[in-house]
Amino acid sequence: MKKIKNKLIVSDFDGTLLTSSQTIPDDVKSAINEYVACGGIFAVCTGRMIASILPRVRELGLKGLVVGYEGTVIAEIESGKILKKDGMPFERAAEVCEVIHAGGFGINTYSDEVLYTDIPKDNPYLMRYEKITGVPAVKVDGPMSEFIRKNKLVCQKVTSLVMPEDREKIYSVLLEKFGGSLDVTCSADVLVEVAPYNCNKGEAVKFLADYYNVPLSSAVAIGDNLNDVSMIKVAGTGVAVGNAVEGLKSVADYVTVSNNDSAVAKIIEKFGFE
Repeated sequence: MKKIKNKLIVSDFDGTLLTSSQTIPDDVKSAINEYVACGGIFAVCTGRMIASILPRVRELGLKGLVVGYEGTVIAEIESGKILKKDGMPFERAAEVCEVIHAGGFGINTYSDEVLYTDIPKDNPYLMRYEKITGVPAVKVDGPMSEFIRKNKLVCQKVTSLVMPEDREKIYSVLLEKFGGSLDVTCSADVLVEVAPYNCNKGEAVKFLADYYNVPLSSAVAIGDNLNDVSMIKVAGTGVAVGNAVEGLKSVADYVTVSNNDSAVAKIIEKFGFE
């Protein structure tokens, strides 16, 4: 049996653990299983809803905790029990939606495992998002801000679904307006995300390390986008996959191969074992 070098490995899901064809390679599955069998702890930290990620981590046979909504919710894999849950007060979430709406961009809002959208259901980006996550969106008629206020929805996160060329524009606007009071980040070339303050992947890694009684110096984090920066910085070893954005690669301790080349398996071998 191999000896563990770093006790905790935390991986992003889409674009990192998952290939571009939405699969997890067999050698990655084998590497995770071997690492766990030898005493390592492997956790997934994603922007996805808990309802979306739970079936996938259960398929992997993982136990323990899973992180969803960029760190806003942390749940037990086997029972589905929520250990940590935060949310934006409905008035604050409505303000975020007003800023996005003023820019002419579509909005997805997440509240208590329901995805609400003001985007036309035949929008190709929304249709692809629904297919990938396995979560159907509930169409909201009228402004999202009014819907949130009327129903007093506490939101785990609010996202703007944009064209790739518009991402930087709305990201900058939201960061300037809410950067000091909410967590604003990007998780894909078409997604800008806003979560409650201090609800990010870095804080989630701290939670996991504390929960498992593992020093952060023995934690490895792997990601591909700007929403992974916080956990890359917090972990003792921060890794960017080869397909990661430059903004993540620039702060990573190590850059590996792409998600399509079994990046997670290679990192487990390099940093998981002595």
